[in-house]
Amino acid sequence: MGPNRSADDLPELLKRYIRQETLDPLRSLGRFVGYGLAGACFLIGGCLLIAVGSLRLLQSFEPLTGFWSWVPYLVISASMVGLALLAYSRIGRGSVGETKGRVSK
Repeated sequence: MGPNRSADDLPELLKRYIRQETLDPLRSLGRFVGYGLAGACFLIGGCLLIAVGSLRLLQSFEPLTGFWSWVPYLVISASMVGLALLAYSRIGRGSVGETKGRVSK
C-alpha cells in the first residue's frame, strides 16, 4: 500500500461515508414518515366512518326526534373530542430515542 493508493481511494471513501451518514438515515426517516402518514389517514378515515354510522344509528331512535334531534350530534361530537384528547394524551413528550420514565445513557 503506497501513498498513491490512499490518495486515489479518498474520493471513494468520502462518497461512501457521506452516503452512509446522510442519505441512508434520510431514506429510513422518509419511510418512517410515509408509513406513519398512511396509517394516520387510515385511522382518521375509519374513525369518521364509525362516527357517521353511529350518528345515523342514534338518529334512527324514535325518542331522539323532534326537539331532541340535536342530542345525537352532541353525543358523537363529544365522543370524537374525547377520542382526540385520548390520542393526544398518549403522545410522548421526550425527544426521539427516549421513552417516558427512562433515562437514556
